[in-house]
Amino acid sequence: MSLTEDITPLIAEAARELGFALVRVKMFSGDERTLQVMAERPDTRQLTIDDCAALSRAISERLDALEEAGEDPISGAYRLEVSSPGIDRPLTRRADFADWAGHEARIALVEETDGLKTIKGDIVGIDGDIVTVADNKHGTKTFAFDNIHSAKLKLTDALIASTAPLTQDGAEFIEEEGHD
Repeated sequence: MSLTEDITPLIAEAARELGFALVRVKMFSGDERTLQVMAERPDTRQLTIDDCAALSRAISERLDALEEAGEDPISGAYRLEVSSPGIDRPLTRRADFADWAGHEARIALVEETDGLKTIKGDIVGIDGDIVTVADNKHGTKTFAFDNIHSAKLKLTDALIASTAPLTQDGAEFIEEEGHD
């Protein structure tokens, strides 16, 4: 089992207790290892800065408690990054392929399907474990959910229109002065 698979249940529980749905947990390596956690409010599909801070604290407290008990699941230094999945979000759950049907996505497959390793097109939906996408160049393609290496929505005008913020609270506005 991978590190991410080991700690995902702990992070999912922290998110659930705050009323959030976990979207993705991923560890990135590089100059500085980063534990990336994406979550959202199920009703709005958004996460505020305060929500991110609350989830970050909850995850940190759980991981710190494990470390103090001698059961540190993440050895060495790392940075915790908690965020909303954003507008061009990763598609990581089966429900994502139902929820975002009609929107464009780019899907990288583990194993080729009909000679394709990447499928780009409109999500048709998911039936059980079978995802259907209307590929822009190759027609309708179906593949197993478990064959997805990565998937992400493509930023389009339709996606922007469907994910407009529910409120403008906290947004900064520029007031223009009249010119004489």
